[in-house]
Amino acid sequence: MYTEWTTTNIFNETIYASILLIWVVFVVNILAKKGYEWIKTYRGERAGIYFARKIIHFLAGGLVALLVPYLFQSPLLPVIMASILTIVVYIPHKTNRLMYWFQVPDNIAEVYFTIMWGILIFIGWIIDVWLGVIPIIFMAWGDGITGIIRNLRYSRRTKAWIGNLAMAVLCIPIGFVTYKWLGVIAAIISSIVEHYEFIDDNISVPTSSFIILLTKYII
Repeated sequence: MYTEWTTTNIFNETIYASILLIWVVFVVNILAKKGYEWIKTYRGERAGIYFARKIIHFLAGGLVALLVPYLFQSPLLPVIMASILTIVVYIPHKTNRLMYWFQVPDNIAEVYFTIMWGILIFIGWIIDVWLGVIPIIFMAWGDGITGIIRNLRYSRRTKAWIGNLAMAVLCIPIGFVTYKWLGVIAAIISSIVEHYEFIDDNISVPTSSFIILLTKYII
């Protein structure tokens, strides 16, 4: 799905990438922090952090991924954005200067998130950009809704099935609209996979759904 760039395209896409990067910074440093402070007041520190992470999932990771097919004709700038953000969220773990409102010492899930985001956009673009975007949506919005529902119900991080049910309810229509019944299968499987912690769900959810959706192009 590569398209030849013109000078105008390069200029426009650079502007789009800059605006999206500023938006992500705003979400992480303003909206997520406000969400953390609000939830922390009523439900405690850990719940506040968990809620802030899900705000980032929805408004940064998921929303930006959804816009990518409409704003860009090449995966180059989105992948560069993802690489920059990976470095930005990884450095605090190495320097012990965590962004306290959404990062925790024993979990680098946000690093996995940005890495997978970039990989899926790049690989998906070679075949079909939506092949990359939909697994990201499942990871960002699907996993995001699990955290919000579980947070409201338990005020702590947990893998209760109620969150997986909410994820399936959100992801199944998205999967059907984009990939019909194959998308429904991918949504259900990724919703189940999210429950188990044999590997970080920011890796297992998009990988499982990507593999299922990929069968459309290879069978």
